Amino acid sequence: MNRKKNIIMIEDAEYGVDSRYKSNKERESDAVALMEERLKRMRNLPKSQIISAKLMQLKLKMEDYLKEPVYDKHNYFSEFLGTYIDTIYSTRSGFAKDIDITPVRLSQVINNHREPNLDKPKPNKVIM
Repeated sequence: MNRKKNIIMIEDAEYGVDSRYKSNKERESDAVALMEERLKRMRNLPKSQIISAKLMQLKLKMEDYLKEPVYDKHNYFSEFLGTYIDTIYSTRSGFAKDIDITPVRLSQVINNHREPNLDKPKPNKVIM
């Protein structure tokens, strides 16, 4: 005879815990402890690992987008660009400076007010 019939089986991905508990209070207590440990561990990650993880996540999103047989009209380029810039650079104006465009123009591209183009910027004139 099985005496553990009154134990509730709870599988809740939200809490990251898959186990057996006698009460919801016990389950929530373990879920909170698990989340605290995960957050503590994440806070101690080096910045380089965080950047690598974000770039890998972006890469996977882009690959999923490219695998889709039908592309919708939503402009994912601007979202991908915005995510990339926010991951690598501390400010978007720093990225704009590196690629030699104005921050306003970059903002317009990211916010879908302007299409990106392949025009190369004109070189600065050198006065002798």
